[in-house]
Amino acid sequence: MSAAESLEVAEKLFAAIPRGDLEAVRALYAPDAAIWHNHDGVTQDAPSNLRVLDWVVRNIHELRYEEIRRQATPTGFVQQHVLRGRGPSGKPVEIAACIVCAVSGGRITRLDEYLDSARLSALAP
Repeated sequence: MSAAESLEVAEKLFAAIPRGDLEAVRALYAPDAAIWHNHDGVTQDAPSNLRVLDWVVRNIHELRYEEIRRQATPTGFVQQHVLRGRGPSGKPVEIAACIVCAVSGGRITRLDEYLDSARLSALAP
C-alpha cells in the first residue's frame, strides 16, 4: 500500500467520525480489525469500537479534530491531534491523542489510540 493510499484512509476516517458517519468508519475497518486504547489497555473488535464511537458522536457536541499532524508509515499512518468539542454537561472537551494505524488493502487492520486519560473527565455527564 502506498503512502498516499494510507493517508487517504486516515483522511476518510477522521472526516467520517465528526460527521457521525459510522457506516463509513465500518467500511474502513478490516473485518478482523483490532482497536486498542492506552487508557484501559483493552483491545476491541470493530463492532465494539463502533459502539464507543456512536456514544462519542452522540455525546460530544461540535466534535472536531484540530492541530492534526499526520504522516504515512511503512505499514499505515500515524496521526496526532487534539479532539475538541463540548461534553454531555456542556463542559469543553480537549483531548490530545496519537493514533497509530496499520492499513492493508485500503482498510485499517489495527488502530492503537494513545490519549491523555486525565482529560476524559470532561466527558462525564
